[in-house]
Amino acid sequence: MGCFQSKPAGKPLPPDADAALPPDDSADPEAANGADGAGADGDDKDGAKRAVPVFREFGLAELRAATKGFSADLIVSESGEKAPNVVYRGRLDGGRLIAVKRFSRLSWPDPQQFLAEAAGVGKVRHKRLVNLIGCCAEGDERLLVAEYMPNDTLSKHLFHWDKQPLPWEMRLRVAHYIAQALDHCNAENRKIYHDLNAYRVLFDEEGDPRLSSFGLMKNSRDGKSYSTNLAYTPPEFLRTGRVIAESVIYSYGTVLLDLLSGKHIPPSHALDLIRGKNILLLMDSSLEGQYANDDASKLVDLASKCLQFEARDRPNIKYLLSSVGPLQKQKEVASHVLMGITKTASVLPTILSPLGKACAGMDLTAVHDILLKTGYKDDEGAENEQVQEMLNTKKFGDIAFRDKDFKTAIDYYSKLVGMMSVPSATVFARRSFSYLMNGQSELALRDAMQAQVCMPEWPTAFYLQALALSKLGMETDAQDMLNDGATFEAKKQNSWRG
Repeated sequence: MGCFQSKPAGKPLPPDADAALPPDDSADPEAANGADGAGADGDDKDGAKRAVPVFREFGLAELRAATKGFSADLIVSESGEKAPNVVYRGRLDGGRLIAVKRFSRLSWPDPQQFLAEAAGVGKVRHKRLVNLIGCCAEGDERLLVAEYMPNDTLSKHLFHWDKQPLPWEMRLRVAHYIAQALDHCNAENRKIYHDLNAYRVLFDEEGDPRLSSFGLMKNSRDGKSYSTNLAYTPPEFLRTGRVIAESVIYSYGTVLLDLLSGKHIPPSHALDLIRGKNILLLMDSSLEGQYANDDASKLVDLASKCLQFEARDRPNIKYLLSSVGPLQKQKEVASHVLMGITKTASVLPTILSPLGKACAGMDLTAVHDILLKTGYKDDEGAENEQVQEMLNTKKFGDIAFRDKDFKTAIDYYSKLVGMMSVPSATVFARRSFSYLMNGQSELALRDAMQAQVCMPEWPTAFYLQALALSKLGMETDAQDMLNDGATFEAKKQNSWRG
């Protein structure tokens, strides 16, 4: 069949940190980013996220490899590399995606103090939190490792949205879920959350909002607890430099303002609007009135209570829960549906060929071996005039591919593509893998797509696209390709049985 060619093992933590370690409930750590089985209302008994890896100390070499040497291309914190504490996306050897927060050098001079503090935060586990799964303190480096959230921050969805503004019902859900997260932290005697703001709320693969566990730990041993504009900082912190439990309630009120307005409004200005009964001026115009006025008024009233100047006049977390809980009107609708995002599958398809499994696990050695063993048998039916020059070019390309001389393989396969009247899906597949091994992921993706054009239902083409997409950090699209490949795999097997 032809086609048209288009151009390490964890280290022990300090003795005083051992008691802070959570129990190992991670029988299947690779499923940690999956659903926890709760519906949108999250009424499971203990609220613990299933299959979160046990907290451990990582080696610096492991995290350096996972982040490609702390590459600037992998920075995911919205403040960018100029911020004192930068967050990177990383991938461990097993394929798990992680978020790595790198503190400024010497922000925690005592490594034992840092490890003990991190282990304490690692003990706090909940489905509404982005759970901390490890840390590292080697030399001057102080690193925290957490689950990776693929669907951006609340700040992105509120202030810099692309396709649609965050729906009103989703905003109410954010308010509720974050209150649940704070309530759990409170129950775990972690009553201080540092610098609660829209950047600290992230969306997981289900589209559910979660509160970053990074905020349970100060930016430094003696450093500031707030990095936002002073206009959003609790009054008592400005007066005394101290953070108290009521400060968290004030910051929660600023998040409510963000949800209501869709923009950064200084609390003082918002309170002036509220006192003047100018609530419509406060509301996000992009919602185009798609909200219940009564619900909006209740949320405005709650924000006003949270933003009281005197800490003693603010409500407690239980009051927050009792206020926002009844506002949830679409509990049965999944978050990713409300947000209009593609849900990332939490588990691999059940039917994957060895090649599919190798691509899913980023096992490049296995992928190479399978492509070699498969040869050109899937290309049967693709007819080309077998001239000697073409045969020699193919032969030299195949030898280079076998010997893992991928640059030479690219050269010969590129010549071969130009010679063939009917381009070969296998040649595109081999050149795709060669590009991948040569660090050219975008070209690898292009060739894998060309292989699909040649053979529209060839699982290998989909699996190689998944591999290239994963290398490019496009996890949702990679998962879709794996699913499509598995579908055609099953179709092929059923046709054989028939």
